[in-house]
Amino acid sequence: MTEDLQTTVDRYMADPSPANREAVVVAAVPLVRSLLGKLTLPNHTLATYEDLENTGLLGLLQALDTYDPDRGTQFVTHAYWRVRGSLIDYLRSIDALSRGKRKKLAEANKAIDTLRQMLGEEPSDQDVADYLDVSLDEYYSLMSEAQCRFALSLHTTMGDEDSQTMLDVLPHEDGEAGFAAVDHDSVMGELEKLIAELPERQRIIMGLYYTEDLTLREIGAFFDLTEARISQILGKTLLTLRSKLEAVQATA
Repeated sequence: MTEDLQTTVDRYMADPSPANREAVVVAAVPLVRSLLGKLTLPNHTLATYEDLENTGLLGLLQALDTYDPDRGTQFVTHAYWRVRGSLIDYLRSIDALSRGKRKKLAEANKAIDTLRQMLGEEPSDQDVADYLDVSLDEYYSLMSEAQCRFALSLHTTMGDEDSQTMLDVLPHEDGEAGFAAVDHDSVMGELEKLIAELPERQRIIMGLYYTEDLTLREIGAFFDLTEARISQILGKTLLTLRSKLEAVQATA
């Protein structure tokens, strides 16, 4: 995909005609859709797949207008950051998670930590749902929304295009404000230990999603699970990691 896209972009840079511009958009659609596949769409009237695809394409056109081949950067790299930024900014602008949902997410975080101490092991989904006095379906819905929210936090850069992302430190809800005060190397070391302690399936899903860059649908096909279920597993895994990381930092 990268070579074909770059060739098309080079042709447009040499001859910026409407036809060549349209050809770049067509060639870059897989990139936009790949980034879309990394997000769980929130339950919001302005967050349909078509809305987000259009937002991604607008980001792509902005990338094309600001691309400078003399800097030696491949267009796909330049476009990746622009498109991703456009998607994240749009989702943040509609604020998909209400104050009530944020409160429930915080309660779920506390419940997981409390049950872990009570049981001496990682609580099951049903354990957490029972503790919160909600149905398993309601809990799964909350975990899907958690995954979406974490996806926005984890993939937001702290500065320019080459800056670290929040994924580097697994943020708190107000992680952006406190990021500069965190000892990055120490946190990363603790986080690596916590990830290593995860059940095998969760480790694999984390790796496929964040390292291999597979979409939720592709990971679901690998495990013969639905896209929604993979989102739920990721949501709970990230919530668990954050809870454990906070506990480690509190005793440091």
